[in-house]
Amino acid sequence: MAAITLLDGGMGQELVARSGDEPTPLWATRVMIDHPGLVRDIHADYFAAGATIATTNTYAIHHDRLERVGMDPQFHALHLRALAEAHEAKAAHGSGRIAGSMGPLMASYRPDLTQPLDVAVPKYAEIARILSAHVDVILCETMASVEMAEGALVGAQAAGKPVWLSVSVDDHDGSLLRSGEAVADLARLVRDYPVAAMLANCSVPESMAAALQALKGLGKPFGAYANGFTHISGNFLKDAPTVKELTHRHDLTPEKYGDFAMAWVEMGATIIGGCCEVGPAHISHLAERIKAAGHTIV
Repeated sequence: MAAITLLDGGMGQELVARSGDEPTPLWATRVMIDHPGLVRDIHADYFAAGATIATTNTYAIHHDRLERVGMDPQFHALHLRALAEAHEAKAAHGSGRIAGSMGPLMASYRPDLTQPLDVAVPKYAEIARILSAHVDVILCETMASVEMAEGALVGAQAAGKPVWLSVSVDDHDGSLLRSGEAVADLARLVRDYPVAAMLANCSVPESMAAALQALKGLGKPFGAYANGFTHISGNFLKDAPTVKELTHRHDLTPEKYGDFAMAWVEMGATIIGGCCEVGPAHISHLAERIKAAGHTIV
């Protein structure tokens, strides 16, 4: 039997559903100003569901995103607000760990917007230093190309904390990154830089088995947390999209998602959870399935 780290589920889609606000390109960040405490409440619900990790609502807090809407002067304060809401939920729950999220620069699912290392590394390092004193691990999420992953991974070292690197894979062929590069090509990064775990996220659950097969060969703890979208639409790949361009699937019940995730555990995955459109009910069911199978949640 295995010791399984149970991540939380998606934050952004839960915020859209609970706030009732019209989504904007920076909806998940803006909500911390317009609805203080809502992020904390979602963290609390995931802890109550059985998650042992709260992933901070810092994924999209980048200068390039904030500058578009005149919010860049709040860059540091927004990070601290997100960190505080995660810690408030952890304190109320009485246990848990905090993963400091760093998402892609510019936009998600856009390997064509990968920034060169001399640009990306300092930007990620700035965030890593803010997160450092407040998190247990740095989580680089939804990286869509090898170079994008490298920029985040190198910058994350500035935190002096363990780094988990998570990539987004092709929805039709999980052995490939969204750039078309092989997931196996990440081996160079694992060889050249400190990385504590390799993950795949924000792709359909059907793609994850192939991704995990490739990640398994890299010799690090590995895992996955899939999304509940039908696909990533062409309109979402345009500049400054909102989640209105994405369609959630209606068939991904907690039971069905649990089937996928338990298959990942059978492959050897020890870090699992959910991404966009995977909510507290999914995590609660997954916690029950993990324990029923004789595994321990850590």
